[in-house]
Amino acid sequence: MTPADRSAAAGKPDASDAAPTPAPARTPAPSPAADPSPARLFVNGVWREGGDGSYPVVDPSTEKVVGLAPEASAADVAEAVAAAREAFDTWSRTTPATRAALLDRIADVLLARSDDFVPLLQAETGATIRVASAMQVPVAAERFRRYARGALEPSTSALVPQPVAATPLAAGGLTSAVAARRAVGVVGCITSYNFPIVNLAGKLAPALAAGNTVVAKPAPQDPLGCLKLGEVFEEAGAPAGIFNVVTGSGPGTGAALVASPDVDMISFTGSTSVGRRIAADGGFTMKRLLLELGGKGAGIVLDDADLRAAVSAIGSAWSFHSGQICTAPTRVLVHESRHDEVVGGLAAYAAALRVGDPLSPDTAVGPVITALHRDRVEGYIAGALTEGARLVCGGTRKEHTDGFPAFPDTGFYVAPTLLADVTPAMTIAREEVFGPVVVVIPFRDDEEAIAIANSTEFGLYDYVFSADTARAYALAARLRTGHVGINTAQRNMEAPFGGFKQSGIGRDGGSYGLQAYSELQSVIWQS
Repeated sequence: MTPADRSAAAGKPDASDAAPTPAPARTPAPSPAADPSPARLFVNGVWREGGDGSYPVVDPSTEKVVGLAPEASAADVAEAVAAAREAFDTWSRTTPATRAALLDRIADVLLARSDDFVPLLQAETGATIRVASAMQVPVAAERFRRYARGALEPSTSALVPQPVAATPLAAGGLTSAVAARRAVGVVGCITSYNFPIVNLAGKLAPALAAGNTVVAKPAPQDPLGCLKLGEVFEEAGAPAGIFNVVTGSGPGTGAALVASPDVDMISFTGSTSVGRRIAADGGFTMKRLLLELGGKGAGIVLDDADLRAAVSAIGSAWSFHSGQICTAPTRVLVHESRHDEVVGGLAAYAAALRVGDPLSPDTAVGPVITALHRDRVEGYIAGALTEGARLVCGGTRKEHTDGFPAFPDTGFYVAPTLLADVTPAMTIAREEVFGPVVVVIPFRDDEEAIAIANSTEFGLYDYVFSADTARAYALAARLRTGHVGINTAQRNMEAPFGGFKQSGIGRDGGSYGLQAYSELQSVIWQS
């Protein structure tokens, strides 16, 4: 997920006039009860127990068990891959209209079962109820709809005929050709925890539209909604084996998928460190790779920027899913003449955010995904203070008391944190935190802003704020990043999505997604 639609989804306040008030009592909402019986794997259209038992999935806000997820064994992964391989021959030869019709039915069923999915997704991710309601099921359904249309897009491109002279190899003549998209084969989809079914749908839908079959491995923290998608496929009448789901609490399940010689492609969203291992291990069998990895987004605020718009867009790094977004503008590079204004505006924005119970409609910042991740984020904050950064607001549980109400007694919360006096060399300015932490770095001129923005190993999504859009456009061309938002945090979902440098390999989104899950075949003939 990205910063798109944050105002509606995250309940973002207007930083100029909002003020913190006591959070209301917890709003009654349906929530899944912990089920002592574990969820089951979905393999070849059949539900089965995990070969290595099960493990608990924990609600990040209550610390209670939402349910038990299956631990897939190596044999489970192998059988899922075998099922996908067997189904591939038939599915890849279905008509585009057949694939489109199935994807449309999947979208219909998913929307009809929204009330089943939303409480589960909210509980296992810890997302605010606004985000869980607006940015999970509807967005996932739209991705299936988009690639139902995509299945009908032309899959061949005719090339201009070429007159070719006779050679010892072949007779001369007018030689024609087409470039044809063909299915890759079996695709292993390994997804991230922040938006589980949305991320999976963004891989699954174009892969199926292109004629591939899929084995999905959801993130270990919140796999239950992804497993539940198997029920949607059943109800929609999907052929057995085209979609399989295996889960596990550790790296073994994903590693088995990457190592399998019968998996032709790996599509992964997650950290750069894991992406590197996938690239290395997958290279042994020459797997096709689509890797959407980490980010350290720079939000460049030029001297002529509309600060109200810039602060609103940057503030979404806190208010949208507790900063657990790879595209968030977490490095704010500000012209020195506007530095104090931006710091003050961001501090006011952060102070207006309600932190706490994600089921309260007024909550903007819920918990992060696990206690381990909370401790990791707090470690980055503490490290930044040790390196000389200045805490403007937020901080660790020890330090965040100013400006924020007390956190609930349970849950994995991190206060929206703003750090100033940060230098580009500090760890907090170079590594992805993946939490509600924003740093401010001043610059003197455009050249220095570009140098700082390009100084990390990442290059996923940057932003430029300026009253002169021509100036911003020219600056964008010099940023080593896959995306540049000019005066906006909105996305165009048809634009290619992916990163430069250590932020990944390949592009998906819109029609680029069909290309990502296809091989190109040239067909040549003479007339």
